[in-house]
Amino acid sequence: MSACVPARATDADHTERAHPPHSPPPRGPRRFHVASADVSAAVAVFLIALPLSLGIALATGAPLQAGLVAAAVGGLVAGRIGGSPLQVSGPAAGLTVVTADLIQHYGWRTTCAITVLAGLAQLGLGCLRVARGALAVSPAIVHGMLAGIGVTIAVAQLHIVLGGTPQSSVPDNLRALPAQLANLHPAALSVSVLTLTLLLLWPRLPGRAARLLRRVPAALVAVAGATTIAAAAGLVLPTVDLPSWRNHALAGLPEGPVLGLAAAVLTTTLVCSVQSLLGAVAVDKLVSGRPGPEQVGRSDLDRELLGQGAANIVSGSLGGLPVAGVAVRTSANIHAGAVSRNSTMLHGVLVVAAALLMVPLLEFIPLASLAALVMAVGIQMVSLHHIRTVTRHREVLVYAVTTLGVVSLGVLEGVALGIAVAVGVALHRLTRTRITHQEEEGAHHVHVRGQLTFLAVPRLSRALHLVPQGSRVVVALDGSFMDHAAYEALQDWQSTHTAGGGTVRITGRRAGVRIAEPAALSSGHPADGPESADATDADCRCRPWTAWRNHQCERPRSVPDTGLRPSPTPGTNGADGADGANKADGTRRTGRGRGREPERRDSTGGSRLVRGISTFQRNTAPLVRGELARLAREGQRPTQLFLTCADSRVVTSMITSSGPGDLFVVRNVGNLVPPPEAESGDDSVAAAIEYAVEVLAVRSITVCGHSGCGAMQALLDSEPGGVRTPLRRWLRHGQPSLERLGGASGPPPRLAGRPPADTAEELCLANVVQQLDHLRAHESVARALKGGTLELHGLYFHVGEAQAYLLTERDGERMFDRVRASDLAM
Repeated sequence: MSACVPARATDADHTERAHPPHSPPPRGPRRFHVASADVSAAVAVFLIALPLSLGIALATGAPLQAGLVAAAVGGLVAGRIGGSPLQVSGPAAGLTVVTADLIQHYGWRTTCAITVLAGLAQLGLGCLRVARGALAVSPAIVHGMLAGIGVTIAVAQLHIVLGGTPQSSVPDNLRALPAQLANLHPAALSVSVLTLTLLLLWPRLPGRAARLLRRVPAALVAVAGATTIAAAAGLVLPTVDLPSWRNHALAGLPEGPVLGLAAAVLTTTLVCSVQSLLGAVAVDKLVSGRPGPEQVGRSDLDRELLGQGAANIVSGSLGGLPVAGVAVRTSANIHAGAVSRNSTMLHGVLVVAAALLMVPLLEFIPLASLAALVMAVGIQMVSLHHIRTVTRHREVLVYAVTTLGVVSLGVLEGVALGIAVAVGVALHRLTRTRITHQEEEGAHHVHVRGQLTFLAVPRLSRALHLVPQGSRVVVALDGSFMDHAAYEALQDWQSTHTAGGGTVRITGRRAGVRIAEPAALSSGHPADGPESADATDADCRCRPWTAWRNHQCERPRSVPDTGLRPSPTPGTNGADGADGANKADGTRRTGRGRGREPERRDSTGGSRLVRGISTFQRNTAPLVRGELARLAREGQRPTQLFLTCADSRVVTSMITSSGPGDLFVVRNVGNLVPPPEAESGDDSVAAAIEYAVEVLAVRSITVCGHSGCGAMQALLDSEPGGVRTPLRRWLRHGQPSLERLGGASGPPPRLAGRPPADTAEELCLANVVQQLDHLRAHESVARALKGGTLELHGLYFHVGEAQAYLLTERDGERMFDRVRASDLAM
């Protein structure tokens, strides 16, 4: 099949309906349909875009019609071609400084030509499919660039707010500010203050009625309110002047030095592309966090670059401002419920209609009101959230240098300075290694913080030289990289030290970077380290990304016969795929085919616990501390009660992709729910059910069984009489599941796709259904089910397949089936 022809996805459940030979052809799908959600979203975005487009055009010094042209082209062209359906493009505040500088140096017609050339450059980059590479720029540089642009916009527009005229650069504007403050224009200042007040207070109106009023965009309310009051008060102010479209200036041939024009095209391409691509990535995050079923695909960044390039070509040719994705309008589009690119395109149509029909109304708007609106946008571009983020990641220097560079030198120069500082910081971190040595409790600890390269070998050798011969040493490597020179230096020292009677334990290294210990291995003595005393390099298959994995470098300890034997998972030759193979004669196959070796008791349980806690505190706790602190303040609000077996292979958070605060988990042997009768009830499980339903108000309860359940196998193997141990007394609650398996309560449930492997698996499936029946007998559950506030779900997890099956009902028959796309709407 040709690479240019997309392959049609086939669905196994879809069958083509044959067309009768002599009947009229079926009517095809409607060619064009606009959802009501797209219409309302388009109106909301249009009401924001109209004043902002005029304000940005005013801030750049371009003809005011240029802002409307860019808004219309961004909606129609970028909205139709772009790869991010819900992103709204148009004149962006991030391009204000760049465009204003171009107009001042080259004039308006050449600026339009530069916009066209920048669009052609974007088309080339999109065809080369380098959009993902553009996101490799450090976020500190991007946020610093936007903050610098925001400061430049705010300082320049402050002069118009005060009734004056801005200068060409931030230093000039700051120097002229005292004189401007001494010659205030009261009317302009009052209109600007009124605009800012409405802009600030409108989203914070209290009350139910205000909830409806807040649907009107604050930008529109601020500009319309200030315009109305200025007109009613008879204030004499400069207002919007929209000349006839017949006199609108279009693009001309570029005039100026070649190097200067090339730098201008490069700067425009860089800012437009980075802002649009970052906006497309943000769209995916906003859409994924929006309630309701997913209806919009992920952004295609290369196609988005092509769409932005086409929009810039058209906008520049028609005498419009440069076009880029705009965060404010995009966010409004998503929050208004847009479901397709039709909302973006319809907003462009509305801008065209306003530009042709609403000119008399637009000419009442005071320029001071538009300047105040744009100044507020510039202030918002200096985000405190971004400053906190770069500070937390120790990149505040890059952010500050980029911001100051953009403010004082220009966008391209500021970004170049930021990249240079970012590279310097990265090299400093790569070469900066701290090596400390201290003695604690008879052991010498050598701690290496940072990357271990050849530059750190002299300091490492000096620290290791301080360790006395024959002593016990712990070398902690707290870094993600070790080059060959450092590896050999450490290995040679370790061989020498162990040959002299000392012991070395190396911790914190990555899997696969194991320092050989020839003296210990050749003599048959175990290595003193985190590796198992019974393991060799070939045996150890642990990986850093699976801290929960079974630590297969260690052999399991012998399990005494308690009558509850682990049952092999069906279809895996007696072993779950991730757990190795346990033989009936007490031997174990190694992972690399070394034959059989007798099991030995593992006495490292305590040390494994300590190491696990230490790893959590060092690696995981810093990542989850903020979320856990929030949960500690707000209390737990889980949405599900998850009742499952105590089997160590069933990891609830992994199966459900959940985290802290999501699940209220109850675990017991066999995932049993005792009926609420007095003679057989169990207060621990019943109390958990009552607390989850009555206090936590969970919305669903899931009973999860699993393959290879030892409790179900014990039920099948149980014989009348015998000693009534606590385990056997507990398993009596599973007796109704055995009866269901025999057909006492109807046919047992089936497993979709294949028959159950054996009787044990049939019992595991029947047990889930039976425990759901027991749940319905609890008073709190029955009451919640009757009120429609609770749902019950059955789940079967096949360990060896790593496959979850959800209990469904089809044609009156209960069946465990794989999760399908239709289930995601639940």
